[in-house]
Amino acid sequence: MKVLFLPEVRQYLKELQNTLFEKEYFGFEDAAVQYVRDLIFDIEETLPIRASKEAPAYFNSYGKGMRYASFRKNRDTQWYVFFNKYKENGELIYLVRYISNNHVIAQYL
Repeated sequence: MKVLFLPEVRQYLKELQNTLFEKEYFGFEDAAVQYVRDLIFDIEETLPIRASKEAPAYFNSYGKGMRYASFRKNRDTQWYVFFNKYKENGELIYLVRYISNNHVIAQYL
């Protein structure tokens, strides 16, 4: 089993580190970097065992037939990871196509 991220998702996560620090969600840059690393680790390690739901049609611009799973990182923020699941050479592959949080997309779920 593998969890892969589209290049756009990887870029978003890199930018997220800076955004979290610049908007003062974290007082130290290292803390913002660690938060994003922990989110990535959590996705890579637990996405295949998390409950998921069919993604609403609103998200079809990121991919067809996606599912999404949620990841709560603190009491205020829940991340939503949108993905497709494939089987290649007998191995399950989870392709993460989009990530956002409840502050941005909750109204569409």
